[in-house]
Amino acid sequence: MHGITIFIVALLFLLFGYPVAFTFAGIGIAFVVLFADANQLAQIPYRIYANMGDNGEGLVLMAVPLFIFMGIILQRTKLAEQLLESMGQLFGAVRGGLAISTVLVGALLAASTGVVGASVVAMGLISLPVMMRYGYKTELATGTIAASGTLGQIIPPSIVLIILADVLSVPVGDLFKAALIPGLVLIGCYILYILVYCRIKPDAAPVIDNAQSSQSRRQIIATALLAVIPPLALILIVLGSIFNAVATPTESSALGCVGAILLAILYGKFSLRMLWESAHETVKITAMVFAVLLGASIFSMGFSYTGGEHQVEQLLLSIPGEKWGFLIAVMLLITLLGFFLDYIEISYIVLPLVYAVVLELGINQVWFAILVAMNLQTSFLTPPFGFALFYLKGVAPNNVQTAQIYRGAIPFILIQLLILATMLVFPHWYGMSAEQPSLW
Repeated sequence: MHGITIFIVALLFLLFGYPVAFTFAGIGIAFVVLFADANQLAQIPYRIYANMGDNGEGLVLMAVPLFIFMGIILQRTKLAEQLLESMGQLFGAVRGGLAISTVLVGALLAASTGVVGASVVAMGLISLPVMMRYGYKTELATGTIAASGTLGQIIPPSIVLIILADVLSVPVGDLFKAALIPGLVLIGCYILYILVYCRIKPDAAPVIDNAQSSQSRRQIIATALLAVIPPLALILIVLGSIFNAVATPTESSALGCVGAILLAILYGKFSLRMLWESAHETVKITAMVFAVLLGASIFSMGFSYTGGEHQVEQLLLSIPGEKWGFLIAVMLLITLLGFFLDYIEISYIVLPLVYAVVLELGINQVWFAILVAMNLQTSFLTPPFGFALFYLKGVAPNNVQTAQIYRGAIPFILIQLLILATMLVFPHWYGMSAEQPSLW
């Protein structure tokens, strides 16, 4: 039972707040020394080399720091401010228009930056005061911002999808393609919910009279297009190069970095200091991600050598309902862990444990990865440790209570879970298949 015990001990240490990377590595080494053969620790360098080396499997991870750098550069160009201002003018006359603008800007930021914290903070600083000033209900405003800021988890190019591609050994380009329809459906459902909610409760989102503005409708549209087209063009170039097999994800991420710098120059925000600060921030975030990866590799080794893989595989295969029972159990487990753990921790703890069962049951790995990505997105919104909720609370006015932010996020969590359920039951609606494609 040492294999199950190591998992429980790691989870307890994480819940008590110990650093993720060192917890994984330390517990993995301790269990190998105590319950296996200490000489097996000599395999650690080979495992690290297999994950990060030039064997082809580790190359996909090179895209992580490049996409992070691209996102930070775009975030420092004040892209969110320009987009929110333009979209707000464009949709202001619609009831709930500011909330709809926030969703659309969140989608654009997700596709261009992919940094959840930056998106939530930017929209919290810019959009929340405006919505509050125009009399929007606090729960609607905060829920919309928190949910829109997490779209970067499912809309490509997403760091989560890159990590899932590495863990589940599937091409990143395939995940990017498969995530497009669920991402667009999610955006559409957010907007539909806002429209219906505002129809039922008109006082929750008053109409903004654009007649007070000196700009004509045509000028507003021109301004909005001017703000939207450059980042949208960059997104299309980066994703288009991947989808059309013109460039690998790593090459396209490098192209995205160059495009982000050019946009910074275009917006007049470029400076060597900004470039240095962006690179410094990229190194910090990348170091955190890769430290967790290396710690998880050592933990996985300890888990394997103490018999955990075999125990978990037998346990999962014994769940009633075979494939569907397994999928429901894994989705419920990820949802529950999302209340307490980050997406990186869940990706590197849970997925290696279930990977062998996914293959044995003939489950389509791309479909499974998108299910996990949609599920992981809810971890940013679920109390008590939803990071998007913390980011928003940190920049929200003092009169916005934590309970209001939590209540505002609940409808959007339910929307995400509803879409997850439809993806599970009707994968063909999203252009995916539940079965592993035949090799013949």
